[in-house]
Amino acid sequence: MKFNCLVFDIETIPDVAGARRLWDLTGLSDEDVSKVMIAKRQQETEGQSEFLRHHLQRVCAIAAVFRHDDRLTVWSLGEEDSSEAELLKRFYDGIERYSPTLVSWNGGGFDLPVLHYRALINGVSAPRYWEIGHDDQSFRYNNYLGRFHWRHVDLMDVLSGYQPRATAKLHEIATLLGFPGKLGMTGVDVWPRYLAGGLAEIRAYCETDVLNTYLVYLAFERLRGNLHDPQYGEELQHLRGYLAEAQKPHFDAFLAAWAA
Repeated sequence: MKFNCLVFDIETIPDVAGARRLWDLTGLSDEDVSKVMIAKRQQETEGQSEFLRHHLQRVCAIAAVFRHDDRLTVWSLGEEDSSEAELLKRFYDGIERYSPTLVSWNGGGFDLPVLHYRALINGVSAPRYWEIGHDDQSFRYNNYLGRFHWRHVDLMDVLSGYQPRATAKLHEIATLLGFPGKLGMTGVDVWPRYLAGGLAEIRAYCETDVLNTYLVYLAFERLRGNLHDPQYGEELQHLRGYLAEAQKPHFDAFLAAWAA
């Protein structure tokens, strides 16, 4: 199997600046603005959800595994002090340059719609991503936007047979496959950790999440017959070697949990 895939995951926080514009919340702290946003969401859903709508979330981290020919890279886009616009630009620039297969877990339901809104708000151009065959005929019946196309593989969507009642959590599928699953925190911890100045921890968490997605993707490619058992084993060992050589604490923790 020849690889050209970008496995990605995002972490988000409330768009407090946007909320201030929408509801004239000047004078309130970020934390207090977020409380108003959550209260409005609870009111909107009659107490059923605190989860903010996609357009009211701001991207604070994008992690990726890039597998291209012999290259394997796991990283968070940009730096800790990079603006949201810079993170988005780097993400879409990668698509522009390599036209990779995008791989996600619930990316069609969450990550990509958030990225669409945030790119729109930040004025980020992404022509290759939005291509549907006008300039490149190969995108006419296989593009990033079509739910049943293969330039974006939403593993949760595909494995559930596109049935909402059959979806599963990444942590559970990764754990069932013998992979580490979530480590250290979950999505609900991101905003409190961000307010406490823990963006580095959030970026590390996002990287371990995307590692789980990549490992499930490898298992999926074995399921499809694109990876035979020997190559599948080689890919796992390649990743283990990469993580060990990187000598980063969160990668070491991931490897320790993987071996357990």
